[in-house]
Amino acid sequence: MKIAIGTKNPTKVNAVKAAFASHLPGEFRSINVPSHVSAQPLTDDETMTGAINRAKNALEAEEADIGVGLEGGLIKTEHGYFLCNWGALICKQMKPIVAGGARIIVPDEIGRDVFNGTELGDVMDQYVKKHNVRHHQGAIGIFTNGLVDRTEMFTQLSRLLVGQYLYQKKIKKQL
Repeated sequence: MKIAIGTKNPTKVNAVKAAFASHLPGEFRSINVPSHVSAQPLTDDETMTGAINRAKNALEAEEADIGVGLEGGLIKTEHGYFLCNWGALICKQMKPIVAGGARIIVPDEIGRDVFNGTELGDVMDQYVKKHNVRHHQGAIGIFTNGLVDRTEMFTQLSRLLVGQYLYQKKIKKQL
């Protein structure tokens, strides 16, 4: 089975491999594909759409059996700014499978900077005075004091996708 991952970001690629390897072994291919949403999604719908588009574009570009897309965003609520993340799994035999992941509040100054046009990754690099936070622990790792890092968050999200996929395949066999 060929599984195409719609990014070259190592945290996301490692997350998909960790979640899929024991349940859906296969050949993993990572490829940078467009999300067709803004560089920094600012709503759930936009973030979800980005994940779906990445999965679809990876599937097609690699002529794979399964395409996986993961997208992170930031949303504004009456309670503050929250990280959001969405994943999608697409294969030719099923409707897109979609799942949402962890949400945590971020400091207002981070949210304001992002909503004023700076990508979260760049804001986080400045905030913690490190380079490429998005490819390592991510904002979630910073704001959970290292208890949950970005790879772990996206691994959990990827497990939700794999679980739904396996469930749907099981149901199809029973029909």
